[in-house]
Amino acid sequence: MTEPGLFELDAVVVGQPKRSRWRRYVGPALAVSDVEGIPVAQVTYTDDTYSVLTKASGELILRIERLGPAKFRFTDAADREVGTAGARGLMKTRQLILQTEQGRRLLLTRPGLAYVEWHLTETDPEGDPAPEILGRVTVSTIDAWIGLQQYAVHMSPRLDASERRTVVASVVCLQLLRRPPGAGTAPA
Repeated sequence: MTEPGLFELDAVVVGQPKRSRWRRYVGPALAVSDVEGIPVAQVTYTDDTYSVLTKASGELILRIERLGPAKFRFTDAADREVGTAGARGLMKTRQLILQTEQGRRLLLTRPGLAYVEWHLTETDPEGDPAPEILGRVTVSTIDAWIGLQQYAVHMSPRLDASERRTVVASVVCLQLLRRPPGAGTAPA
């Protein structure tokens, strides 16, 4: 029996790998694992405009291109666009608007600045009636001294692999918006 692929999993953890406080860290910017902690992928920053999601073997899964302060484009290994994410307004980490490869629009929204959980929905959560929640992303600090962040991503079994790919890529974007490469450790 083969292990499920990254985008077949209902839950993944995207986080900054643990590192020494005393030595310069050389390694991936983010590690992606299943809920048991088994690594399935990693994210490296090539520069301020590109991030690369690869399998543990180094094989390219997804390229995340930053097109502006809060706009991202996702391309696969064949350089085809497979999704986008973007934010509007002054509070860029309050809501990301996602577009999947098939054109489905999803919203990843945090109810308020004090919340540590984002909800994945098809419609704006502030609308009436309250939308169905298709997933949750919960952020936590795993090392307060250095300020390392971790995102637990739980997705509905009804999301297909391409929609899950967009959700996982958007969590990388969320990390880039909250803690751009080369920035300090305090989240935005």
